[in-house]
Amino acid sequence: MMFRLLSFIVLVVLVEFYSFQVVKTLTNVRMFLNTYLFISAAIIVFIAFQFLTFDRSVGQTKMTMIALGFLLMTLLPKLLLTLVLLLEDIYRLFTGSVTHFLSPVKNSSFMPERRIFVSKLALALAAIPFSSLIYGMTIGKYNYKVIKQQIFFPDLPDAFDGFTITQISDVHSGSFDNPEKINYAIDLVNEQNSDMILFTGDIVNTDAKEMHPWIETFNRIKNHKYGKFSVLGNHDYGEYVTWPSQAAKENNFKAIKDLYGQIDFKLMLNEHTYIEKGNDKIALVGVENWGVHFKKAGDLHKASEGLTKEEFKILMSHDPSHWDAEINKHSKDFNLTLAGHTHGLQFGIEIPGIFKWSPAQYVYDQWAGLYEKAGKYIYVNRGFGFHAYPGRVGIMPEITVIELKKGRNVA
Repeated sequence: MMFRLLSFIVLVVLVEFYSFQVVKTLTNVRMFLNTYLFISAAIIVFIAFQFLTFDRSVGQTKMTMIALGFLLMTLLPKLLLTLVLLLEDIYRLFTGSVTHFLSPVKNSSFMPERRIFVSKLALALAAIPFSSLIYGMTIGKYNYKVIKQQIFFPDLPDAFDGFTITQISDVHSGSFDNPEKINYAIDLVNEQNSDMILFTGDIVNTDAKEMHPWIETFNRIKNHKYGKFSVLGNHDYGEYVTWPSQAAKENNFKAIKDLYGQIDFKLMLNEHTYIEKGNDKIALVGVENWGVHFKKAGDLHKASEGLTKEEFKILMSHDPSHWDAEINKHSKDFNLTLAGHTHGLQFGIEIPGIFKWSPAQYVYDQWAGLYEKAGKYIYVNRGFGFHAYPGRVGIMPEITVIELKKGRNVA
């Protein structure tokens, strides 16, 4: 722990030193330099105070989220500045050594002066993540996208050809700070006019009370002809804070489970139900959270007890790591799995149909969008809300509309 802290302090000192070099190369106005130093020091003190006084009995707060936002907003751009200037210093050291040891004409200074254009280049590069992170904290976190996805299944019952499902996930209501934007998102959900709506977990960050101001808003989600169903996510268990007692933790968990009912969603706890349309039916299966790196409360065997391998099944499981670890190995053959959890790390680059990247892909094989293996599919929703970093860059909040189609994918 001490080594990590010292390493972080060294990193901060290094990036602050090089960042100041960039500013000093571009201007020598004393007032500007002093203002820069004051602002940098104030941000460092604010971030340090928030992290050093973090209360595990409370968990994440608006202020800790802002602190993390400031940390990323200042550290990432300054890391870019540091990288560019370090490369220039290597170049300066090399050219200075050549001149000093090989040239008959000796310069008064061993190291050549910094070049202004390099500092300007470093500043321009740093402006990209800086402006992106500000955008993410002000606009991106509520820049909702409706993503429509057709999925073809040769064994889909005929009556369900064209059946539509709206999926939301990872609401994290404790992070919300703009009722107008949330109401706008609920309007988008209602406009889809889907046959059924599924909510794949994480209604809060930690405490059931976080959702209380938003219950009326989420009750605006209209009734869907074939129902409103949900499952629990890892944050719904209240495991990321220190509770005064086990009883307090259990009471909070019960209150969180009750929240889903208060917004008129049927919470599925390792169980299944049938969705009937015409003379056909499909099985909807819902498991509690099960993740490779997180709580393993989901019981796939219990949830699918009584189902046959041949029945068409849709499974709700919050964490997509469940898919490779258990779901695809299960004898019951789950045709479609719906998950969330990753948020796409709320940071990345997406050009629909062309390019998709996020650091999340180095942790999760399935982290955003549709994936297929041997005719089985998983769709990972990018999340409705946000957590930890109070913003979204490149990976926007998502409302998914999935259309089930009879037949084979022709793509």
